[in-house]
Amino acid sequence: MDGNTWKTLIAMCCYMACVVAIGLFFARRANQSTENYFLGGRSLGPWIAAMSAEASDMSGWLLMGLPGVAYWCGISDAAWTAIGLAVGTYLNWLLVARRLRCYSVVAGDAITIPEFFSARFKEKKKILLTISAVFILVFFTVYAASCFVTCGKLFSTLFGLSYQSMMVAGALFVIFYTVVGGFLAESASDFMQAVVMILALAMILGTGVAAAGGLDAVLQNVSAIPGFLDFFGIAQPVLTADGVQQVANGAPQFGEAGAYGLLTVLSTLSWGLGYFGVPQVLLRFMAIRKTSELTKSRRIATVWCVISLGCAVLIGLTGRTLYPTALLTASDAENIFIVLSTNLLPPLLAGVVMAGILAATISSSDSYLLIAASAFAKNIYQGVLRKDASDKAVLWVSRVVLLAISAVGMLIALDENSVIFTLVAFAWAGFGATFGPIMLTSLFWKRTTWTGAIAGMISGAVSVFVWNLAIKPLGGIFGIYELLPAFLISLIVIVVVSLLGKEPAADILAEFKLARDNARNNI
Repeated sequence: MDGNTWKTLIAMCCYMACVVAIGLFFARRANQSTENYFLGGRSLGPWIAAMSAEASDMSGWLLMGLPGVAYWCGISDAAWTAIGLAVGTYLNWLLVARRLRCYSVVAGDAITIPEFFSARFKEKKKILLTISAVFILVFFTVYAASCFVTCGKLFSTLFGLSYQSMMVAGALFVIFYTVVGGFLAESASDFMQAVVMILALAMILGTGVAAAGGLDAVLQNVSAIPGFLDFFGIAQPVLTADGVQQVANGAPQFGEAGAYGLLTVLSTLSWGLGYFGVPQVLLRFMAIRKTSELTKSRRIATVWCVISLGCAVLIGLTGRTLYPTALLTASDAENIFIVLSTNLLPPLLAGVVMAGILAATISSSDSYLLIAASAFAKNIYQGVLRKDASDKAVLWVSRVVLLAISAVGMLIALDENSVIFTLVAFAWAGFGATFGPIMLTSLFWKRTTWTGAIAGMISGAVSVFVWNLAIKPLGGIFGIYELLPAFLISLIVIVVVSLLGKEPAADILAEFKLARDNARNNI
């Protein structure tokens, strides 16, 4: 490595040292009880709740995946995804946050999502709890893999070392940090990481636009590419047989613009539906200290989200203007943020900006690993297998499971041609369709039944796999994002099965009314 690379590495190491210090600071409190370790004792303030929710949600795909999509095929896919996510963020904080915070306390003071569903329907055999925990393990393993891919791409691009070794090194750091600090450390550092992420995005966008000669110059340049700036069209890179974009006379080659119809727009906007089912955000709602502070949190989260997503999309367009032939595959295109940073900024400042990618990755992967581990340790191990397990035993089991999930995630991430956006899209659809409909109906429809909840959850998860693997490849109207059909199927199944069954018991209805009244009164 040369001198500039060493300076970049030093800046990143200083940042990582700060993150580890936060984990060590909260380690003693986290180990006092499972509630502290998994939910932070419901003590999050409005700023930390909002910023940690968004940082844990966005992950490395915000700085690499989304700009990569915009760089590769233009504005439509990236912009409609960003709009859907921004609207979904606002609606989730507006509709779900207060009701879930109140209901999770009323329903046995639940501290995990599976535990809330189980307590909500007062099940005795813990079937719904077990199914919820299993799906969380499955989809968060894929999510963790996407974060490890980000680590591998970041460090291998910066330091010229092998992707696999850098991916493993990044994963080991994340694992160590998560094991030590738990939820409070995760949430506190996520606040810092959210600040780093938005500053990094704004800095790279501003520097890149200035280097390109202004925003007008960027837009004029990419407008020459067929479909690149069309909201109802999409650019089509001309590829060789091995998926590499062709270059002629120093210019990347594009074919005629592809169609991007209303159905495709709706399916892309459906990314926003995923928010109703992603545990890393829902847990922040459960952990906030006062429901009266949720309005402030909603405003903070929405503003952060809109600014960050807008910057990410524009970075992709700016990168295509400045470095049109630097990244010639869909996978390599996700490195455009790194290319801009290392070429336009001084080494130390580039290291700080690179820490933004690391921040996004850490803030998400620690959430994913912690929630997945708690799903097994708290819900399956203590909830089903060994009901008399002590808090200490649950904490140890959670750490063992965390290591196992990480190992599987690293195996998935070994392929250096993995596309971060694709991995995140699948896991996001899985959570959105599996937990989104049942979360909404559980909170707002008193007629929802236990059997309806189970049927809806299973149908949503299965639909994601079937649509992605068997139906989507058919193309045409079937080529839409799997979250939209799977979400609708799950919602319909919940309503139909619930109406065919008996009305919920009186104590369940009374608890529903209490949670609703508490939410209205900010209790």
